[in-house]
Amino acid sequence: MRKFFIGVWRVITLPFRLVFAIIAFPFRTIHRFYKLLNSEPDERPIADVFADLVTEKEVRDQLWEQVEAFRMHLLRSVLVLAAFVIAAFWVAQPAMAFLAEPVGGLEKLQAIQVTEEIGVFMRVAMTLGIAAAFPYIAFELWLFAAPGLRPREKKMGLVGIPIASLLFLTGMAFTFYVLLPAALPFLGSFTSISQFWSAREYFSFVTGLMLWIGGFFEFPLIIYLLTAIGLVNPKFLADQWRLAIVIIAVLAAAITPTVDPVNMGLVMAPMILLYFISIGLSYLAYAGRKKNAEAQESASDVELG
Repeated sequence: MRKFFIGVWRVITLPFRLVFAIIAFPFRTIHRFYKLLNSEPDERPIADVFADLVTEKEVRDQLWEQVEAFRMHLLRSVLVLAAFVIAAFWVAQPAMAFLAEPVGGLEKLQAIQVTEEIGVFMRVAMTLGIAAAFPYIAFELWLFAAPGLRPREKKMGLVGIPIASLLFLTGMAFTFYVLLPAALPFLGSFTSISQFWSAREYFSFVTGLMLWIGGFFEFPLIIYLLTAIGLVNPKFLADQWRLAIVIIAVLAAAITPTVDPVNMGLVMAPMILLYFISIGLSYLAYAGRKKNAEAQESASDVELG
């Protein structure tokens, strides 16, 4: 009889409990987020972690939990990216016309293969979707890494998400407004051969270059964050600048669809500049990290005293 009355009570109070859950949901979410932002990680030497993976089942279970958590973050990122790509279908046609302006418009391009037009349409939509979903994907990566970071590092990473998004869009804009106007005339007038560019080749060149350069514009921020958490030393970056230029040259050669030194140099120039900017930001992060460590050490000495 008691179970019957409990069941009736649950049915009667169900609407009220649903309303309360809906009202309380944002407050609970904010509380959990605040707790995550200010919680200290369980710090263990990496060597001990690898050793415990062999000997302790609990550590192996935690590793699989992390793998499962990463899978969920990745799944959500892919779903959001897919939603943005689908939404980009409505603006892909105007975006194609805009991207084709450096060569005189879409009428100056031609489709050779039967499926070329839809392939170009999907590629442009994918590029727009990646640019739009970038902040959310960066936030998912932050959520995955946050439990292992200190509160200061978590806050820095969270602030870095809008900066990273702005840098990515800046890199794409730099490619379209600076790099392409310099590269296309050279590519189109290298010989006296008439130019009849296919839509697939042109949009693959433009969107690929925009995504690569946009990604490289993230380098200063990544170096700053890695230095702030102690994984990168600015002196090492400054000492290895020659090696860095060689690596940049190799990457520029891989990214640039042609082998001419002009386009390769146009790609290398901003990458080299970004590398030296990264060195300066790394020194700033190192100084801030050192100052923060000294302040914590002084505070601990005062408490002990």
